[in-house]
Amino acid sequence: MTPPNIILIITDQQRYDSINALGFPYMDTPNLDRLVHEGVSFDNCHITAPSCAPARAGLFTGYYPHVTGIMRNADRWRHSWVEDLNAAGYHCVNIGKMHTKPFETPMGFHERYVVENKDRFLEGRQYMDQWDKALEARGLVKQQRVLYRQREDYRERMGAFTWDLPPETHSDNFVGGLACSWLRNRPRQQPLFLQIGFPGPHPPYDPTPEAAAEYIDRDLPLPEVKQADLDGQPPPFQQLRQHNTEVDHDSIVHQLEPSRLQLQRLRAYYAANVSMIDKQVGDIMDALEQQGYLENSIVIFTSDHGDCLGDHGHIQKWTMYDIITRVPAIFWAPGRFTGGRRFAELCQWMDIGPTILEMAGIKPAENMQARSLLPALQGDAWSGRELVFAEHPQDTVYGGPLMTMVRGERYKLVHFLNQDYGQLFDLEADPGEENNLWDDEALAEVKRELLDALLNWRIESTEQTRDLFQDHR
Repeated sequence: MTPPNIILIITDQQRYDSINALGFPYMDTPNLDRLVHEGVSFDNCHITAPSCAPARAGLFTGYYPHVTGIMRNADRWRHSWVEDLNAAGYHCVNIGKMHTKPFETPMGFHERYVVENKDRFLEGRQYMDQWDKALEARGLVKQQRVLYRQREDYRERMGAFTWDLPPETHSDNFVGGLACSWLRNRPRQQPLFLQIGFPGPHPPYDPTPEAAAEYIDRDLPLPEVKQADLDGQPPPFQQLRQHNTEVDHDSIVHQLEPSRLQLQRLRAYYAANVSMIDKQVGDIMDALEQQGYLENSIVIFTSDHGDCLGDHGHIQKWTMYDIITRVPAIFWAPGRFTGGRRFAELCQWMDIGPTILEMAGIKPAENMQARSLLPALQGDAWSGRELVFAEHPQDTVYGGPLMTMVRGERYKLVHFLNQDYGQLFDLEADPGEENNLWDDEALAEVKRELLDALLNWRIESTEQTRDLFQDHR
């Protein structure tokens, strides 16, 4: 039997609450809704790092960031289990964002058509990806920070700008169109591993005017940030809020007290960008079917982390709130996996990695820290994880000490290295994570248990991976 084609679609910075079928009726996502209704959704899937490259390296290796050594976006990342798929006979293709370093390192792919972040003002500024080349070939100048800064309303837009060049040149339309073009114009390759990386809805929040118009007057949930929430945040998070008002990462000048109009526009543009991606997912599904891939395919849709969009008074990522760590994780394969199922158990985003390997008939490494989700997909006994973890060090945006998160079904703890402050949330009583209970003596035992869990996790991690690099000594 021919191994299944595996299509892995990864968006950048997409919140869990951005898909209609997952329970959010203000969104228009008919194609993603189809994947949910006909597929399997893991509703409590958490990333291992609140930034792009460390989270992605975790998924594509099966190890936590402190093991891979890829803790920041600019850290060198050149290898992944795609090399195992390649060796097993898969034709491996990347179209869009992967965020490797160097950008075009092979990673096991036979073909790479790299499209990176929309805004690359600081990192790899001179790098010309496929999108840049296509714009330049058409004589177009990409909308970018140096141009946005010339606008009189730049500081008040909070990164929300319409894409005013031809719609087909928008980064997500470009990646979706390139994927469809590859499927329709290349000789059919089976088995196929196709990774499609959409740059959106990562900022700048830049839908086309037509897409933005669909949401700008819609009743959207806007954040109501309580002073107690802000006061209870640890010093690095308070400093992060201020930092993002002073440094315009990804063309965003953050506002400490944005108006309702600003928040409405921000949320509307973000939602519109998600709907644009949804349209591209539908086109990709159509192309897969037309070219004979879909019947023997597993389609996976997910994202590398979320975006606060004003929640907790923050913008973008770099924190450990659920709105950042929890991402959509949907597997679609009618006839192979019973559809219409949703799992509430905890899992790590990197667990997608060994799942893909096992679906391809490849045995994951015994010391891999990621755990396969295949038993759940196949309807076998599966209990999920008792705890999930994430970590993030100081980088060019987050200026605090190494922070590490441990989360169970009820409680979440965020630890800051060598500090006496932190975060502790009772997710049952406070699902919005607004009441920091770090200093609550009534939860001293819970706090101690979670701190012990962090310690044991790091010790166990060292033991699990002590032979990982023995061939490189």
